[in-house]
Parts: sequence; structure tokens; C-alpha cells
Amino acid sequence: MISVNLQRKKGDFGFEATDANGHTVRMDTSIETGGDNYGVRPMQMLLMGLGGCSAIDIVMILKKQRQQVDDFSIHIEGEREQGKDATLWQQVKIVFTLTGIIDKEKAERACELSMNKYCSVAETLKKSGTELSWEVVLAG
Repeated sequence: MISVNLQRKKGDFGFEATDANGHTVRMDTSIETGGDNYGVRPMQMLLMGLGGCSAIDIVMILKKQRQQVDDFSIHIEGEREQGKDATLWQQVKIVFTLTGIIDKEKAERACELSMNKYCSVAETLKKSGTELSWEVVLAG
């Protein structure tokens, strides 16, 4: 079983989450809703998790294919539902930008495998109804 702990650290809504290995992340709500800008918003953290999960998958896949990944960045934009109390991610667009000696088809396939097979965060979002789309950019 995986466990994390949260402890309030600042104001009413500033929390620090710690995993079993001692890694920490700070979370807060927006200033407009009473927060202190102490940390990341929980729903933004979900997008960060999507980026991290898919990045690890993609690099692993490309390394197995002997592709040289010199640099890798991901830009994620999301649109949330309107007019609901629990506002889920409705649409999420991801741009994977890779630099190195990488075959375009292998990069596209690695991203597709991550988003449709391996990334648990992507699957979680899809099961909640999120429409995920992505594109692959080879730079350099």
C-alpha cells in the first residue's frame, strides 16, 4: 500500500505533502479563495503528475530503442468544467518537445504508448472523462 501524509504549514490552506521516501510538495488554494500562494494547486499538481508519468514512460521507451534524448520538455494546458462544484479536467493538451538524435516515428509511437497504455495518470484522467490530446515536436 502507498501512503502520503499532509500537514498544514501556512494559513488555513497551505499544506505540505510527504511521501514514504520523505519527498515533499507544498499545496495551497488561490489567494482569491483564501490561500497564501504557499504552493501548487492540487488540480495543477494532477497535470504535473501527468507530465512526470508520461515523461518517464517516453524516455524509457526511447532509451530501449537506442534513441539519444538530449533534452525533453513538456507543456500542458487544461480546461476545466464550468458551473459544477467538482470541476474536473475537461480537455488537456500536451506538447512533448524532444531534442537529440531521435527518429520522429519512434518519438510519436513512444508518446502514443505512454498516453494510451502505460501512463496511469493519463488513464485516471481519461476514466474521469478528460479528453487528452498531444503532439510531438522534435527540436534541433
